[in-house]
Amino acid sequence: MIEAHLTKLYALWLREFKVFLREKSRLVASTFTPILWLFVIGSGLGAANPSTIPGVDYQLFIFPGIVAMSIIFSSVFFGSYIIWDRKFDFLKSVMVAPVSRASVFVGKTLGGMTTSLIQASILLAIGAVIGVPFTPLSIIQAVTVILLMSFGLTSLGLALGSYMYSLEGFQMIVSFVVFPLFFLSGALFPLDNLPDWLWVLTAVDPATYGVDALRHAMLGTGSNSFEIDMAILTAYTAALGLFGIFSFKRMKAV
Repeated sequence: MIEAHLTKLYALWLREFKVFLREKSRLVASTFTPILWLFVIGSGLGAANPSTIPGVDYQLFIFPGIVAMSIIFSSVFFGSYIIWDRKFDFLKSVMVAPVSRASVFVGKTLGGMTTSLIQASILLAIGAVIGVPFTPLSIIQAVTVILLMSFGLTSLGLALGSYMYSLEGFQMIVSFVVFPLFFLSGALFPLDNLPDWLWVLTAVDPATYGVDALRHAMLGTGSNSFEIDMAILTAYTAALGLFGIFSFKRMKAV
């Protein structure tokens, strides 16, 4: 029983991974933007504000946030593939197959997680080049955070995609999701001494705890402890996963 379930999950994951491999331009485009932010924004704002954290230049300070940026955009926009599957009737064939909708959701989410991990791995390699002080433990911690973030945010993207029937509508709605997630996460600024209204917005942003956990793992500093960040991020991930499963169970294939 378990083996059959895992086989179905593997088949769904493999299909998403093969789609990703066929779209090499997608990897290039989704990796180029974070790199541009890292070097242009990091160098430009770093020249004006070089001492955000003592001993850490601005480019290194925003590096965990740029990794989170890659995860946020690639994971949430992964939900657009639900709309493509619906347009080409692939979704209908999956929905009538002898597999639960929860399994379909998890299989597609694992596919989205894989693409996010590949993109984040490229950025981690760049981070090693620019001087991020990685250790074996910090890499394990960073990968764990990346997997949690990508599962939760891919779940969010798939849930939103399950309610949409046009790419244009999906892109419009998602734009109101990904940009607040990124800009309110503390990716580009420290969370200390914020105005009360801005602090509240950052506190309810799940990406805030992913960025802070990544900053702890990579730079050894953050607003909360690593354990608190991981606990809250895990809770958000579980909630978004349940929301995604609920949305898939209500989804219409046509």
